[in-house]
Amino acid sequence: MASIPTDRSPDSSLALLREGYRFIGARCDRHGGDIFQTRLLLRRTICLRGRDAATLFYGADRFARAGAMPLRVQRTLTGRGGVQGLDDAAHRERKAMLMSLMTPTAIRHLGRLFDDEWAARLSRWEQAGTVVLYPELGRMLTRAVCAWAGVPLTDAQVDRRTADLHAMIGGGASVGPGHWRGLLARRRGERWLAELVDRTRRGTLPAPIGSALRVIAEHRDEQGRVLPRGIAAVELLNLLRPTVAIDRFIVFAALALHDHPAWRQRVRDDDTATESLVQEVRRYYPFFPAAAARVRRSFDWRGYHFPQGRRVLLDLYGTNHHPALWPEPERFRPERFDGHRPNPFGLIPQGGGEHATGHRCAGEWITIELMKRAVTNLTSRMRYDVPPQDLAVSLRRMPALPPSGFVITGVRRAA
Repeated sequence: MASIPTDRSPDSSLALLREGYRFIGARCDRHGGDIFQTRLLLRRTICLRGRDAATLFYGADRFARAGAMPLRVQRTLTGRGGVQGLDDAAHRERKAMLMSLMTPTAIRHLGRLFDDEWAARLSRWEQAGTVVLYPELGRMLTRAVCAWAGVPLTDAQVDRRTADLHAMIGGGASVGPGHWRGLLARRRGERWLAELVDRTRRGTLPAPIGSALRVIAEHRDEQGRVLPRGIAAVELLNLLRPTVAIDRFIVFAALALHDHPAWRQRVRDDDTATESLVQEVRRYYPFFPAAAARVRRSFDWRGYHFPQGRRVLLDLYGTNHHPALWPEPERFRPERFDGHRPNPFGLIPQGGGEHATGHRCAGEWITIELMKRAVTNLTSRMRYDVPPQDLAVSLRRMPALPPSGFVITGVRRAA
C-alpha cells in the first residue's frame, strides 16, 4: 500500500488563505499526482483533484458530508442543518424537496424576472454615466430571486439584504471583520426568513402556491414532521444566497466578452454559442474552490488508504483546469463546448455527479439560465464602453472578483 504524499508544513491553513484557488493544484503538481495530505485547521485532510477523484468523491457511499465542512464555513456560507450537510435518506428526501422547485417552467420564470430587473435598471444606467456592474447585479438578483421564491421584499430592504447575502458568501474564506460580517449577516438572514416561515404556517402571509417559501414552510419529512423553523430558514437561504452569487459569474462573463470581443458577435448570431460561452466561463473563472467530505468507512483507492473519519477536499477549480481533461486549460476557449455535453465529473464548478440524488448543486440549471440571459442582455440589448480599470482576477482572493467590480460607461440601448 502506497503512502499518500504528505505536505511538509505542520498546518497549511495560512498557506490556503495565502494561495487561494491554486493551493491544492500547486501541491499536487509538486508531488507529481492528483493526491496529497496535509493538516488544515489542525485536522488531517486528504486533498484530491481530477475526474477520477470527482467520480470517487460523488460516487458510491464512501463519504459523508455531516461534520465535514469547517464550522466557520457552516456559520457563514452554508448554514447548519441544511441539505449540504446531510447524508443518505435524509439528504435524498431534502434534496427531492429542493429539486421539485427546479422545473423548466420555474427556471424560465426566474429568468424572466431577472430580465425584467435588467430592463428596469437599463433605463437608469443610461442616465447614470458610470455603472459598477457587480453591486448592480447583486441587487437585481436579490429582487428577482425573492420575487420568485415568494419572499416579500420592499425597496428599502434590497440593499441591506443584498449586502447580507454578499457577506455570507465571502465570510467563510475571510478572517477578522469579513468573517464577523458573515456571521452577523447569517444570523440576520435566518431570523428574517424564520419569521416568514412562521407567518406562512400561521396563514398570515399568503405565500404563492408552488413558491419556494410555501414549499419549504409546508414540507414534511418521512415522519410527517415540518422542518424546524431555523432549518427551513437555512434551506431558503440555500436558494437565495447561491442565486445572488451568480453575480460573480455574470461579471466574469462580462470580462470574457471584453477580453474576447469576437465572441460578442458570435453569441448575437448563434444561441448555441451562448451556451458554449457560459460553460467556458464556469470552467475557466474561479468560483467555489473546493468541496468537503469525510471518509465514512475505511477503504483503499488506487493503492492509497483512506482511513475512517478523515476529511477529504476535492479541488473544484483544479479539476476544471486539469490538463488531462482540458487541452490548454489556461486558455479561454468556449469552442471546446461546441456540440459537447460536459462530463458530470469533469466540469464541476458547482459540484459533480447527479443533481437529483447526489451533492451536485440543485440550482446549477438556474445558474446557466441566468448567465445566458445576462450574456444576451450584454450583447444584444445594450451597448456600453469599458474604461481603464483594474480587471485582474487574483486567484489568491476567495471568492474571486475583479477589484473594480467591472465598471461600464456610456450605456445605451441597442438599436
